[in-house]
Amino acid sequence: MQIFVGIGVVLVCVFGGFMMASGRLLALWQPSEMLIILGAACGSMVIGNSKEVLLEMKEQLKTLIGKHPDENDVYRELLTLMHHLLDEVQMRGLKALDEHIEAPGQSSVFLSYPLVEENPLLLTFITDNFRLLSMGKIAPHELEGLLEHEIGVMQEDMLKPAHALHRTGEACPGFGILAAVMGIIITMQQLDGPLSGIGIHVAAALVGTFIGIFLCYCLLEPASSALEGLVRRRIAMLECVKAILVSHSQGKVPLLAVDAGRKTMEPNIKPRFIDMEEWVTHRAM
Repeated sequence: MQIFVGIGVVLVCVFGGFMMASGRLLALWQPSEMLIILGAACGSMVIGNSKEVLLEMKEQLKTLIGKHPDENDVYRELLTLMHHLLDEVQMRGLKALDEHIEAPGQSSVFLSYPLVEENPLLLTFITDNFRLLSMGKIAPHELEGLLEHEIGVMQEDMLKPAHALHRTGEACPGFGILAAVMGIIITMQQLDGPLSGIGIHVAAALVGTFIGIFLCYCLLEPASSALEGLVRRRIAMLECVKAILVSHSQGKVPLLAVDAGRKTMEPNIKPRFIDMEEWVTHRAM
């Protein structure tokens, strides 16, 4: 909803201000200029990025504008789930998790936390690293290094769509100038015509510059920043799991291990220790 509100404010202010200054919206309708700029932007994006990056960009944009669960609810389930799993490990050992981590979609534990179970990235990270722990003894510093490297690689890969959108946005003013120059070339061919016709062609050329600037600063650059924010929020959840697993490998009891994950959360969504304790206690009951 916030994204649509932002787009609405941009459109109302930009085009409303233009109309207040006695501008005619019809004058901005220049399909040929739009075709040149949008075509150049889309084509350059296809040339400069792999198919996987473009598909991931599509998925991230769908996630951005679609309905998604509240982060507070996701973290509540995540912390409670991790405490549940660590409790099982403390009582029965890591092998007790085999039936859950091998088929999380059929696990009674994971199915009790649907917001985590429906998050493939988070679910895979949890199950893969519990599987790693169950395969043998690993020192806490080695585990921390492995998880940091894994998260770093994932973050770099997940940020590629945002970077691609950023580069395209940066290029849009140039594409606008390209369309404007082509419009001026057309205008030069009409110099022996009436002045009104020349004015129309010059206006059309200037619209090309406007479209390029508008796409860059009002749409693509903000969208790029929004995708980066989406990735940061996803990575933050992995960092939370990492902190919990490393703390567990250091011998902390489940509650203190989960608290290590709680401390990585952003202040605006981080629960108090007593609240987290109530969550896991309520689950145990």
